[in-house]
Order: sequence, then C-alpha cells, then structure tokens
Amino acid sequence: MHKFLGIALLVLATTTSAGRAQTVAKSLAEKLGYARDAKLLIVHADDLGMTHSVNAASIKGLESGLVNSASIMVPCPWFPEMADYAKAHPDADLGLHLTLTSERVFYRWGPVAPRDKVPSLVDPNGYFHLNWTETSHIDAKEVERELRAQIERAMAMGVRPTHLDSHQYRLFENGKDIFQSALRVAHEYKLPVFVVRDWFVDRPYLLSSLSPDDLVVHHTVTMEPGVAPEKWAKFYEMALRSLQPGVTVFIIHLAFDDEEMRAATRERDTWGSAWRQRDFNFFTSAEFRALLEEQNIKLVTWRELAHAAK
Repeated sequence: MHKFLGIALLVLATTTSAGRAQTVAKSLAEKLGYARDAKLLIVHADDLGMTHSVNAASIKGLESGLVNSASIMVPCPWFPEMADYAKAHPDADLGLHLTLTSERVFYRWGPVAPRDKVPSLVDPNGYFHLNWTETSHIDAKEVERELRAQIERAMAMGVRPTHLDSHQYRLFENGKDIFQSALRVAHEYKLPVFVVRDWFVDRPYLLSSLSPDDLVVHHTVTMEPGVAPEKWAKFYEMALRSLQPGVTVFIIHLAFDDEEMRAATRERDTWGSAWRQRDFNFFTSAEFRALLEEQNIKLVTWRELAHAAK
C-alpha cells in the first residue's frame, strides 16, 4: 500500500460542444447539495470478512456513524457473516474488496472461481499467492473470471455492493491489461471503482483506460508502516486538519486486538492486530467526532457519490 496524504476530490470530466467554449461540469459536492468548497469525507474500512474480529469491530464502527463505508473480501472465511449483515442492513454503504492475494503466512484463502479455471492466480497449495512478483505471470483473463465470480457470489448471498475496490491495490498497480479487466467488470455491473488521480503520473494506463463517466479520487489517506503507536492519533488529526475542499477517502483497517486476530496476523505487525485496534480506537472516538465538527467536515458515502454522478 502507498501513502496518499492530502485532498481527495472526486471530479467529473469537462464537457465540450462544437462551436462553444469548454464548460466545467458541476462538482460532485454541488450535486450532493453542498457548496463547491465543502470538505466531504468517506471513512472507509477495508478487509471485512477476513476474520470475525475484523467483522465485529467494523460493524461497531459502522453503527457508530463515524465509519460510514466499508468493503468486503468475498474469498475469506468470515465472508458469510458479513453477507448476512449486508442483507439485514441494505442501507449500509458496503462495497467489495476484490481480492487476488492471500498475504498472511498462516491464515490463507483462495479463489471463488474453480482453481483449474484460474491457475495463474494460485500457488501449488491452491491458495492465492502471498505476493505478486515479476515472475508470477498473472493472466488478465483469469483475473476477470475471478472478479466476476466474487461479485456473483456476493450478490447471490444478498450483498448489493455500492462500489468496488482492490485488496492491496493489485488491480491498479500491475499493468494495463489487469486494470482494464477490473474496469470492464465494474462497467458491466454499473459500479464505481476506486481509482486515485495521483497514480496517473506513474501509471498513465489508468487515465487512458477510464471513460469520462468514471469517478476518480484525487487523493486518499491511509496509515503506513513507520508511524509509532503513540503518534497514531496525531497522524490522523494532522490529515483531518489539512483537508481541502472536495471528497477525501480515508482507508482504515479495523479489528479488535484479540486472540483470533493476533493468531491470524502473528507473523508480522503491519496491518496486524494491534494496528487495527488503534484504527478502531481513533475512528470511534469522541476526539474524531469533535474534529469533524470543528473542521466542518461532512461524511458522505459511495452510494451518495454514485447517485450524484449519474
């Protein structure tokens, strides 16, 4: 994962007409009923379905009203619990965290599609690869097959996703063919897909693949390795105080620091049990709520953005 600090602004393409000057489309903030310079925020929890601990903390975060969006990992063992929650809470802003890797050493998952139909995506034991390397030879057609399988399973179990994003950003960082596979699937299901404008400089294939109707996020904020635990709250406080007009997306990772989560992530601390407890503590805190009010930051959802962009 990468650090993208700063403003997050969802923009629409400018429109042109023959014989007329170029005009700028109404901003999403304005379409949502806010002023153009409003500061809008999506607080988005990743990895739901990974463990019961992640689910329990994320549900509590969502029900606090401070975490207002999340995405679910369909291939993971605790997906059925989140599918049941999604079916019982149809208004929840729940997307799919499309998953093609299984990065924990002792806690693994594999594809939804039959393994013999996606051989480039699995290791000799039938799990998703721990990591993708230059020698992985990932087949973009198999990626597309697996993405459809994940979406179809989610919908069959009652999930009505509001958006799509990518576990570990694999769909965005591994070449044009794989990104276009993801984009085709998103367009087919008429769902917005999380893309960051800051990526365009290093990955120009992203911009060239998008249509004028695709939503694009300018920046996103997420915690990175190297921040000391005692500076966790300060990191987020500074990011909130630095927010600029537009729509910012905070990507966070919630879980309780309990025995299950410690066992699932015990091989390394990054995005592990204590990490996720710290995220939970901050984003359900009175301090976070007060910062939103003090900075006049309004919470919005992917569902609202997709509706406004139509």
